[in-house]
Amino acid sequence: MARKNPGIQKPTPRKASSTRKVAPNIKKQKSAFRADTLIVVLLLAALIGFAFYISREKKNTNTETISTSAVTTFVFNDSDGIPNSIEIKPAAEDAQPVKVARGAKNVWALELPIKTEADQGLAEAAASQISALQIISTVPADADPAVFGFDASTFVISIGFVDGKTHILEIGDVTPTKSGYYVRLDKTKIMIVNPNGIDALTKLVSSPPYLNTPTPSALPPSETPVLPTDAVATPDLSVTPTP
Repeated sequence: MARKNPGIQKPTPRKASSTRKVAPNIKKQKSAFRADTLIVVLLLAALIGFAFYISREKKNTNTETISTSAVTTFVFNDSDGIPNSIEIKPAAEDAQPVKVARGAKNVWALELPIKTEADQGLAEAAASQISALQIISTVPADADPAVFGFDASTFVISIGFVDGKTHILEIGDVTPTKSGYYVRLDKTKIMIVNPNGIDALTKLVSSPPYLNTPTPSALPPSETPVLPTDAVATPDLSVTPTP
């Protein structure tokens, strides 16, 4: 009969409870690590997005500045030359047209409403206004001109240049925001023009650039009509009145 060896002992198995206590701690550490990593990734993405936004805004600002400066245009440019005559015709029947012209000696003279010397400073300022008429925006070519007041333009400005060309500007209605006038160039192009230059030009109708304001001449005295002697009625004395 075999005897049991008392020197050999079976290994004591580990308790399952000790393993169960360690597993939750490991899971908590992994979850905390993943949460921290996710927060860092989100913050990094936010910083990258913010940097991209700032860069794009700066680029857009620069683009807008360049496009604005590039869009600034004028009704007439250097290729048109220098104005040497300006005639402004108002639509109002009680207003007279005004015309100034540059002579051979580069001296401005007033031709309408009367021929006389012109104030050189005022006439030259009007020519400068012609060259500085700034276009705010343009109107589509297929637009109805009557909608903008060109069926009865308030003013028609004829500008002559040194090269012999003449351009016609029709002044229509003021824009709804009062930021400019609708202006038509040579019966074709309709645009919105800065009001300052237009107002300065049309003001010449009410205040022509006289060098010396002319004084109205006195009317000649009217003669008293003298009736002929045969036209004077004389009483007939031969008729005896009936009592």
